[in-house]
Amino acid sequence: MRGQKNVLIVAAHPDDEVFGCGGTIARHVAEGDKVDIFFLADGVSSRDEYMNDQNKERINAAIKAAEILGADKPRFACFPDNKMDTVPLLDVIKKIELAVEELKPNIVYTHHGSDLNIDHRLTQEAVMTACRPFPGSTIMAIYSFETVSSTEWAPPNMGPKFQPSRFVEISEFMEQKRLALECYSTEMRDFPHARSYEGVNALSRLRGTSVGVSDAEAFEILREIV
Repeated sequence: MRGQKNVLIVAAHPDDEVFGCGGTIARHVAEGDKVDIFFLADGVSSRDEYMNDQNKERINAAIKAAEILGADKPRFACFPDNKMDTVPLLDVIKKIELAVEELKPNIVYTHHGSDLNIDHRLTQEAVMTACRPFPGSTIMAIYSFETVSSTEWAPPNMGPKFQPSRFVEISEFMEQKRLALECYSTEMRDFPHARSYEGVNALSRLRGTSVGVSDAEAFEILREIV
């Protein structure tokens, strides 16, 4: 018996959730699961041209993308973009712990721990600490996703390369993923950039054909209880 599951996506920045697991989010919702998204950093404040309106626009984009995918309204911690290493890790962990306590997720998705982006790496570290396997925990699985232009751009000395061990077919949900990405149109780039629509589609095809389906998203299993 499957039953409804509570799913929590902990992402560093608004757009990471769609790049990494947008199709999987839509599939969870279609299968009757409840999906919440928690963003840790604002995603824009590190930019030279940053203005406060950009943060509001990114938040609005995240809310719209969540609606398209069928997830609940996202939560935002608003830690500084690309400066999460300036925030005490304990502060980040406590934010996640509060979300876990309230939402009681059964499945957690987060970043790969060796990404080029420092916020991605610290997000996984904080998630794994906040989701320690205490007796009575509701969390049965933790998976890490890949984020284009960060996961594959990391040099070998950054840490172990992304080695997917779980694949979720998203062939029926590619249109929803594209529509969600369009909410972040200012973050998209022209082909052949990895963050182009064509690049995202190529990755989903690669992951899909690796396991004999049209389109898939790939994950590493960080912890799974069966």
